[in-house]
Amino acid sequence: EFEFQSAGAFKRLSISSSSSSSFYKGDFGSIHIEQNATISFLIKPPLTIESAHKKEVGSTKNGRDSMRKRLDVKIFGDQAAKAGFIIIPQRGTKFHPGNNVGLGRDHTLFSLILGLVKFEKFGPDKKKVIVHFSLTRSSNIRILDMISIFSK
Repeated sequence: EFEFQSAGAFKRLSISSSSSSSFYKGDFGSIHIEQNATISFLIKPPLTIESAHKKEVGSTKNGRDSMRKRLDVKIFGDQAAKAGFIIIPQRGTKFHPGNNVGLGRDHTLFSLILGLVKFEKFGPDKKKVIVHFSLTRSSNIRILDMISIFSK
């Protein structure tokens, strides 16, 4: 059985290690008590906190880009359009459908008949697309030329 009396036992207590770097390495330290009695013990290293670092090669968060959607006018004014041809693919109704023009679920405008495409303004800031079959000779020649191109 071991008894320890604390009265005056720690009058000359000092804690030391062999070097300042040994504390971080976890070397042995020692406690010196009066009468030169030495008790050795293992000092635990302090808590280490890892710094931020980059992830592995090949894992990126911002490296994506989508293909462009090519949302531009496909058939311009005074050009012939066959039934079902897409005139303007669009997001939202920037152009509104007029006579003989259909509006798809994604707001795409398409021709309902064979004819010439016309663009008109209505209101201060709205545009309308119309496809009409003209009875003038010059436009009929243009339509007949387009029919021959479409049928090839």
